[in-house]
Amino acid sequence: QMKKAYQFNCWMYLSRRAATAALAVSLFSISLLAIADADSPSSVWLISSGEQKVYLGGTVHLLRPSDFPLPEQYEQAYLDADKLYFETDISGMSDIGTQTRMLQRLTYQDERTLQSVLNEQAYSALASHLQNAGLPIAMVQKFKPGLLISTLSVIEMQKMGFSPQGVDSFFNTRAREDGKAVGEFESIDDQIGFLAAMGEGNESEFIMLSLQDLEKTEMLEQLIDAWRTGDNDKLSALFIDDMKELSKELYQNILVDRNNDWLPKIEAMFSQQGTEFVLVGAAHLVGEDGLLQLLAGKGYTISRL
Repeated sequence: QMKKAYQFNCWMYLSRRAATAALAVSLFSISLLAIADADSPSSVWLISSGEQKVYLGGTVHLLRPSDFPLPEQYEQAYLDADKLYFETDISGMSDIGTQTRMLQRLTYQDERTLQSVLNEQAYSALASHLQNAGLPIAMVQKFKPGLLISTLSVIEMQKMGFSPQGVDSFFNTRAREDGKAVGEFESIDDQIGFLAAMGEGNESEFIMLSLQDLEKTEMLEQLIDAWRTGDNDKLSALFIDDMKELSKELYQNILVDRNNDWLPKIEAMFSQQGTEFVLVGAAHLVGEDGLLQLLAGKGYTISRL
């Protein structure tokens, strides 16, 4: 089960604080953005500049079978789009070469172990959690904190019926079957790097806070509800506040810097032929540093499907 979970850890950014490695701060006065909400809210937005348009959809990387079918606004945007953009090359994640690089970069390749980098309190809490889960701590001694917590999160989510068939993987598979063009914002190695850096320098604090959140399974239900209904305020409260509390540096690296890197790539789409559908983690859309705020600040017209 640990090996199976390992394949999915890079998709845990939007699921828990472990990889909060994922979402954004309370939405600061949405009215200032002149963003219009439709009667049937969703997490899909239409960004337009004159006659040119780009769809922007928030995603959840792991879902349950009961979460399908997806909200109809996703289907509307998909059918109208000529090309889909994702955070990274989803199909390439299953490549054996990728798995090898992940193993090398997400585990300690020197004398370090979790026991040597964690303080006594954090290591004891981790050992207790693993014992309750029926997992020997020896199995994860060489895991870096990002891989460890992401793996444990996936295992917990699998127990609740979640699978790696999320919004991203669903549309990636469909686009390739339909012959639609697919692109990405970041390389797989970039994504691995984000995960490898999680908790670096504050390993004990990261592990302690993350283990606490692993017990908050009700947060997952709130996340799915907020995502389906496009409740940006709740998405922000659930994840961005948490991320800032955990580490302002993590918030800057995982959300702010990446959103700023993606912004010119999205803007360039308005000068290209065809219509694009951009699918990124829901956390990247909301909050004062979210893509919706950034695009609105650039003068684009934004409306919710």
